[in-house]
This record gives sequence, structure tokens and C-alpha cells, in this order.
Amino acid sequence: MSLLTDLLNLDLSDCTGKIIAEYIWVGGTGMDMRSKARTLPGPVDDPSKLPKWNFDGSSTGQATGDDSEVILCPQAIFRDPFRKGKNILVMCDCYAPTGEPIPSNKRSSAANIFSHPDVKAEEPWYGIEQEYTLLQKDINWPLGWPLGGYPGAQGPYYCATGAEKSYGRDIVDAHYKACLYAGVNIGGINAEVMPGQWEFQVGPSVGISAGDELWVARYILERITEIAGVVVSFDPKPVPGEWNGAGAHTNYSTKSMRSEGGYEVIKKAIEKLEARHGEHIAAYGEGNERRLTGRNETADINTFVWGVANRGASVRVGRDTEKEGKGYFEDRRPGSNMDPYVVTSKIAETTILWEPNLSNGE
Repeated sequence: MSLLTDLLNLDLSDCTGKIIAEYIWVGGTGMDMRSKARTLPGPVDDPSKLPKWNFDGSSTGQATGDDSEVILCPQAIFRDPFRKGKNILVMCDCYAPTGEPIPSNKRSSAANIFSHPDVKAEEPWYGIEQEYTLLQKDINWPLGWPLGGYPGAQGPYYCATGAEKSYGRDIVDAHYKACLYAGVNIGGINAEVMPGQWEFQVGPSVGISAGDELWVARYILERITEIAGVVVSFDPKPVPGEWNGAGAHTNYSTKSMRSEGGYEVIKKAIEKLEARHGEHIAAYGEGNERRLTGRNETADINTFVWGVANRGASVRVGRDTEKEGKGYFEDRRPGSNMDPYVVTSKIAETTILWEPNLSNGE
């Protein structure tokens, strides 16, 4: 008699050329990830050759019951680390049957910005530092923390080793390898300042691919924590008080910034970000005001500050960038629950396309 694990690990290539495609999309809350699978006649490596599909949007908060059909449009393909073989994960975005993007589809407007000739010419690179917190199931309390209590103060946990300081490494390493297998451009991992909190980095990725890769990395993490019986939280401040929140620091550069004289371009870009600080904050994740307090390695949400090597700033410039006169900067304001399509395109739009209207004082 076969065991469940035997059936899960069946190699379909022994008996069929068909593959399984897991279609993934962002649900109605803007953070919930949904997916469903379909059989395809054979391997596909070009999303434009994949069939569109549909789902019941009334069950995901993306349509009404009397007009519930939402169309899934494949946009990016990744290898499936769960089914392996020729099977694939497909990142999709969502449209009404009329062809219009639905309100929760943030990818479509981001793609419009990234397809602008001025933006394409600048080849915007992103490196996103996704922080998250692992929680004990049913009680929603950080992994490794005593039930109803608190561990010792922050200090020993950042990049730490040892059973009394590091919680959830098996999940984190499984996610790391699964992302590499999938083809996500994951750059690394580390334990964070608060125990039970971790970070992975995606990038450098160009344009819209940064959003595709981060969403798929989140999806893979959700699937792995599901298997492990642990909950992953992207709340920007999962534990009140003197505990670090969770962000999604976004490192950014353009071709001009990476070229000789780029430091001056960086400074002008930061001036633009400062001028639109409130607009960016509004797009950088819900509940971020609980994290951006001016404490625990953050700048106050109402204040824009930038500096070299300053981790308490809104925007940080690295020492190497200052020394070499070119490079990148880090926007430290986005919360861990931000939409990467929104954040990456917003930064590009502000720094490349937007020009202050001096007559209006903007």
C-alpha cells in the first residue's frame, strides 16, 4: 500500500507528458495569496503561451455574486519546488471579463510605469528586504516565545545561532532553497533583531520582475509554513512595545545612479521622495504608523530624514555609494505588508517621471 508521501512524490514524467500549472494571484485584501492548479498538455516556458483562466471573485472579495467571474492572465513562470519535474508556478494578475484590470490588480498600473520609455531607459534595479515573523499556530504568538510571556530583551537574536536564540531556521532554509529552485532571484536570508523574525532578500531585479519575484517568494513561504504548521505574519508591528517591527526596505538604483556622477542623481531623487513623502507613506503598507515611530531603527512617519549609513533615517545611503560617487540608496519606509508592485513603481515614477510643479509650490 502506498503512503501519502509516496503519492505526493510521484514522478509524472514516467507515465505522461502532461504537467501541472499552479496559477497564483493576489486576493481581495491585497495581502492574501490564492492559487489553483490545472493540467496542461506539456511544458510551457512562455507566459504568453499559457491559457487564461478564471475564478469566483465573489469568494475572494474581488467581485460580486451576480457578476463573479474574474479572469486570470499569466504574467510570469517559475519552477514548482513542491511538485518538481516540469511543473510550474504561474504568477497572474486579475481582470474583469471586459478586459479592464480589477481594483486589486496593482500589477497592471505598475507595468504601465515600467513600460514608459524614460523608465525603461534607466533600467531600474530593486533589491527588496522582506522581513516577516513566524507565529505559533492558534495563539498567534512569535515562534520560540514563552506562552503568554516574553523572551529576553533584543540584542542576542540578530543573525544568531543556538536553540535559545534562533527559532524557525528549518523553515527559513527550506524557503531559501525552494526559491532558488523556483528561479526566484533570492539574494540571502538572516535572522532579525526580534526573536522569531527573519528576513529574505529578493534582487537585484529589474522593473516589474521585482514585484513578480517577491510575490512568488511570499507564496512559497506561505506554502512551507502551511506544511510546518506555523503561521507567517507580514504585520509591520506584530508585537507592541520595544520590539523591532517588520519592514520591506527597498534598495533602488537607476542606470544614471550607477554611472559616474550618480551620487548627484541620487541626491536629486531623494529630494523628490521627500517632496512626496506623504503620498509614498500612504502607499507603503497598512498599519505602518505602528512601526515608523522614530524608535527601533525607524524614522518617525511624519518626518523625512535621509543620511549616510543612518538606519534611523527614512532613506539611507551606503558608505560605499558616498565614497565611489555612484551606486544605490535604500528606502527604509515600506512596511513588510507593502505591495511590491505599488512600491517599486511608485519609486520609479517619482524619481524618473515626476517633476515638481514649482508654480504650485510642489
